[in-house]
Amino acid sequence: MTVPASDHGDRRTVAVVVAVQAAISLGYFSAMAHLVVHLRDDLGLAAGLIGLVLALRNLVQHTLSLPVGALVDVLDPVRAGMLACVLRATGFVLLGTVSATPGLVVAALLLGMGGALFHPAAQSLLAGLADRRRARGYAAYTMTLQAAAVLGPALGLALLNVGYWLVALVSGGLWLLAAFLFSLLKQAPRLPPGSGAVAGVRTALRDRIFMWFVVVSMPAMLLANQAAVVVPLGGASAGAVTVFSCVLAMVSAAVQPWCAPRAERPGVLRAGLLCAGAGYLLLATGAGGGGPGLIAVAVLHGLAGGLLQPAVFQTVARLARPSRYGTYLGVRAFFAGLLAFAGGIAVSRAFESGPRGATTALAALAALALLACAAAAATTRRPSATAMIRRRRARPAGDPLGADRRERELESAPHAGVAD
Repeated sequence: MTVPASDHGDRRTVAVVVAVQAAISLGYFSAMAHLVVHLRDDLGLAAGLIGLVLALRNLVQHTLSLPVGALVDVLDPVRAGMLACVLRATGFVLLGTVSATPGLVVAALLLGMGGALFHPAAQSLLAGLADRRRARGYAAYTMTLQAAAVLGPALGLALLNVGYWLVALVSGGLWLLAAFLFSLLKQAPRLPPGSGAVAGVRTALRDRIFMWFVVVSMPAMLLANQAAVVVPLGGASAGAVTVFSCVLAMVSAAVQPWCAPRAERPGVLRAGLLCAGAGYLLLATGAGGGGPGLIAVAVLHGLAGGLLQPAVFQTVARLARPSRYGTYLGVRAFFAGLLAFAGGIAVSRAFESGPRGATTALAALAALALLACAAAAATTRRPSATAMIRRRRARPAGDPLGADRRERELESAPHAGVAD
């Protein structure tokens, strides 16, 4: 039996993107798992300044996600991915070779710009695949991330015996390898004339169903990011942080095979938010402070990540207009990143004020998770929203000319995507 050429292309895309994920995740987690300890112990920075550096990276990355996501659609995900890897390689090298605050700020800016380019580029390549290949491809993509997240902190801990500078150099080298891997993919065709970045952003912002999902899913990024920050800020050693990161990643990877075909079910998003809230609640009550307690927190956050990531990606991919995956991913990341930045600053400042402030911050994170879960549950009870999503899921795949025509019609309509 002859395998269609499109299927060969899909398999090649998945293979390359998964290989890219393996390289960048090893580089990212080997450096980031020990960054807070490096800034705290080696450079002697206060908790507030550490939080500012980390939050600045998030702010730049997710503020730029809106325009950059749209540009990825208009230009080319492959070239955008290569540039992203070079920027992040430079940022990680700087993290290990500078000690002054201005240098750390430049590193954070480079990491943020690289992240703004990388995520819509890599995920746009997966989102454009056929439905069955997209679900499996994203599961492999996420499982590779989590497997590398298990090995990354351990690799970083081994290199840390020489110095954090070596951790940073190895991380930068792995990001450069990822840039080469991106170059193995063919460049994607550009959008037709008249389908510019501004038109794509305008379409996404007018899409009420999508924007309500953005509001509901916004806290997921903050809840995921802060887990890796509050544990070391709470006084955990480098070894305890490594164990926490590895357990979290292993649990998240184990969830993926089950979650891949079910990611779009509303209950998956709600379950992920509840698990994240429970993890912060354990930390707030002191039950997650010891060894077994910290493992329990890691398991809960691993479940949260394993459920939330595919739920958000698959829903955005389904709701996105044809050929606008990067734009929709970028719009969602933009708003989620603003919340992650503000929340990250607030949490770090609360930890700096002492144990009572830390407890308040952890309780607030748990409450935010519960509120987001309640909002997601309310969404599933709206018949008009459910009907609209079902109609979008029924749209035909593999019809690029029809997709372009439908997209132009949608972008010229004054109320495209309105549910009621």
